[in-house]
Amino acid sequence: MAVTESVAEGAYGEERAVHEGILRRQSARESAARTYARALPIVPVRARGLTIEGADGRRYLDCLSGAGTLALGHNHPVVLEAIRRVLDSGAPLSVLDLATPVKDAFITELFRTLPPGLADRARVQFCGPAGTDAVEAALKLVRTATGRTGMLAFTGAYHGMTAGAMAASGGAGDVRVARLPYPQDYRCPFGIGGPRGAELAARWTESLLDDPKSGVPLPAGMIVEPVQGEGGVIPAPDDWLRRMRKITTDRSIPLIADEIQTGVGRTGAFWAVEHSGVTPDVMVLSKAIGGSLPLAVVVYRDDLDAWQPGAHAGTFRGNQLAMAAGTATLAHVRENALAERAAALGSRMLSQLRQLQEAFPCVGDVRGRGLMIGIELVDPESEATGPGEDSFAADHRVATDGLRPTHTPHRADPELAAAVQRECLHRGLIVELGGRHASVVRLLPPLTISDEQAAAVMDRLADAVAAAARRRQDHGRRHRHHDSPEPGNG
Repeated sequence: MAVTESVAEGAYGEERAVHEGILRRQSARESAARTYARALPIVPVRARGLTIEGADGRRYLDCLSGAGTLALGHNHPVVLEAIRRVLDSGAPLSVLDLATPVKDAFITELFRTLPPGLADRARVQFCGPAGTDAVEAALKLVRTATGRTGMLAFTGAYHGMTAGAMAASGGAGDVRVARLPYPQDYRCPFGIGGPRGAELAARWTESLLDDPKSGVPLPAGMIVEPVQGEGGVIPAPDDWLRRMRKITTDRSIPLIADEIQTGVGRTGAFWAVEHSGVTPDVMVLSKAIGGSLPLAVVVYRDDLDAWQPGAHAGTFRGNQLAMAAGTATLAHVRENALAERAAALGSRMLSQLRQLQEAFPCVGDVRGRGLMIGIELVDPESEATGPGEDSFAADHRVATDGLRPTHTPHRADPELAAAVQRECLHRGLIVELGGRHASVVRLLPPLTISDEQAAAVMDRLADAVAAAARRRQDHGRRHRHHDSPEPGNG
């Protein structure tokens, strides 16, 4: 028995040494721009479905899923089989924009899934293999088609890391795009939330476009995420999104739906715009459409197809393995009703998380759609007021008829969110952080997650929140004790 234990300990020690050596070399060699590697010091070596195994032998439940790329989880059999068929066939692996049977099958399956009203008159542009390049292509497309240059985007948006995509994102430093308020309940920009807050956001948009002195000329397009992901998992209200569709239609402004993270069943519909019944003029697609491999496309209405040959290109836009994997993924999600499965399971998980919210004051808000879920961590001891309010504004807002807020949010707590992420990792659960202040714990599990796995995720997350909250509370008590005056010195 002792010999067996000694051998096991030796093997674990070797695994640990390999793990630490790889992490050490990564830190020494890779750029300071690396992100996930900082918060998630793991070395994946094997993966299947929801599970990742690290070089140190530890196993993790992966609710990051390649930032939403892995609709079917890691190494799904239908994806691997599709890739093997291409490899075994002797087909070329990269063909620029030449026609191939693999590409034809991908486009056919993609068009089969598109919202009615777009599929029957759609064109598709293959881009460089990243969502941000597809966003660049979409912006270029509507500018070419309309002859206009300006763009409308929304606060909190994230569309990518290239120059044009960043200019339309919420963190832009050099503003070249007009910003519009994105409605949300918990941190409503008008301090109201609910349908009334969304109505004011829509009115602001109409006023900006119709006021000849607003400083915003008629734009080339509007780009919107049906659910803001990096912005903090904020679903657009269906009525508001329909209002944006009417506003843009009435003014001949192409509407671009960024479905890079929300697409392929993630939100409980195959495409998130389907929740509202909206048909956009342009859809930007990436992540899950490549079946875990790099692929990005723009799908748009045929009358916008005003490009000249070569107006947008990319050397790796003919990735045959990604197209094959994407076809298999799209078909599997469609044929197995995984979007409907995501809707039902996501609803149950949100209900459980709202019970967690009731138990822990540090959980300020729980929100999401389908299997795109966010938990916002706050400091419950901070003053609960609306964003940027002084006491007069707060008093006036509450006293104004019909404008009573649905929530009075506490201050975001990014340190607590980071602590929850660490506690999750310690318990074998991988989660992402997002939101305006990196205070939102995000869950993006694969659509294939089982009920048992979902229960395990909920248990580990609840335990992590409890542990982080307890540590924060203990630290606060120690801090208050340290700062309290000595007896007789007060």
